[in-house]
Amino acid sequence: MLLNKRISIFTFLKQIKFDITAILIYAIVIGIADQYGFLSKIEIPIGVNAIIGTALSLLLAFRTAQAYERWWEARIIWGAIVNDSRTLIRQIKQFLPEENTKIVEEFAYRQIIWCHVLGETLRKLAYSKKVYDYVKEYNLSEKNIPNAIINQHSEALSKLDIGDLKQIQIDNTLSRLCDAMGKCERIKNTVFPKSYSLLVHFLIYVFATLLPFGLDDKYVILEIFLTALIPIIFIAIERTAIILQDPFENVTTDIPMTNLAITIEINIKELIGDKDLPIQEKPKSFYVM
Repeated sequence: MLLNKRISIFTFLKQIKFDITAILIYAIVIGIADQYGFLSKIEIPIGVNAIIGTALSLLLAFRTAQAYERWWEARIIWGAIVNDSRTLIRQIKQFLPEENTKIVEEFAYRQIIWCHVLGETLRKLAYSKKVYDYVKEYNLSEKNIPNAIINQHSEALSKLDIGDLKQIQIDNTLSRLCDAMGKCERIKNTVFPKSYSLLVHFLIYVFATLLPFGLDDKYVILEIFLTALIPIIFIAIERTAIILQDPFENVTTDIPMTNLAITIEINIKELIGDKDLPIQEKPKSFYVM
């Protein structure tokens, strides 16, 4: 997950190393053949590459914008989960008499577990110990554990003698949490059209194939450099969009759901006076060699 202020360039280059290798080999072979070999007489107007490059730029701009929109929507959703989790426990604590601390604590710990299990479910990870123990204790056999915990909230709410108006207010908070869960599931389960990626990749390699035949043949090193550099830039932009479009995949650019769940846990425990606070990981630099 993304807990760092900066990510090493090596982490990103590993994502496109095969594309870089293929383009570099092509640029060297074609550059030499175009300069000294049988391809030296082939010339393609630079305007052809300009047209393809323009079309490719527009497609990549759209792709990147859509990918970032998905990532940012996911972050907004989890920001709402943080706020609504605090609101839920504040409402329970405020609406119940002071002697009902046990019920407040049950709601609080159940909400903490819900936040952790939602993140782990979206990432398709094995449950952490605290989540596993909770699921085992309450024998939750449903396929959608976060939804089952929301139902536990609703059942507990229906048993509270706090008046209809207060129950409606708490139920509205639960509804917002349920909506946030559904929005996360929509982003997770909606796959970006594969045909779009295939089209972009196809145009990049067409552009890379035609580019050396539209460049000046006087300087072979410059021709090889440009033939490699421009397509690699396009591939890097496209790969950035691919990484961003899936914010729940447990990678370095992931939404920091674990850290946000720990933030919620700390806030909720402080609301109920629990001093056993978890340690929250601080943002740090991330290097992968």
